[in-house]
Order: sequence, then structure tokens, then C-alpha cells
Amino acid sequence: MALFDDIVEGFGSSWVSSVLVGIGVALVAPIVVPALAVGMRPLAKAVIKGGMMVYDKGAEVLAETGEQLSDLVAEARSDLDATATAAAEAAASAATDGNSIV
Repeated sequence: MALFDDIVEGFGSSWVSSVLVGIGVALVAPIVVPALAVGMRPLAKAVIKGGMMVYDKGAEVLAETGEQLSDLVAEARSDLDATATAAAEAAASAATDGNSIV
């Protein structure tokens, strides 16, 4: 930036420097912009591919987590059912211990 500052300082702070910079940009833009566009395409493609890979991996992790949570809920439900069945059997056994029917 020091070179640019030196060039601009030589013109002073008049509108002439602004016009010259504008003309320079207008002359260079048709050459630089297409070159940047061509160079940015592979970068943009790589960013999009990376985003797709992250999305796919996230979907996979989320599916696995959901499956593990579903398995855990099924195990807990099974344990509750087993506990309820054992309690019902214990209650039935306690109710028939004192009252033998023959």
C-alpha cells in the first residue's frame, strides 16, 4: 500500500487521483475479473463438495444416534414390563399365600 500511497500523494487530494484510479480499474477489470472467476470456480466447487460431505456425515451420525436411542428406549420399556410382571406375580402370590383353596 505504500507504493499506492506514494502515487496518490503525488497527485494531492484532488479529484484527479480518483478519476485516474477509476480509469485504471476500468481498464484492468475486464482482464482481472474473468481470470478471478475462472480461478474461483474450483474453489467454489471444493467448498460445495465439502459441505455436501459434512451434511452426509451429519445425517449418518444422526441416524445412528436415533437408532441407539430407539434401542435404549426399547430396553427400558422391556425392563419396565419385566418389573411390572414380577410385581404382579408377587402380588398374586402374596394374595394366595394366606388363602389356600382346596
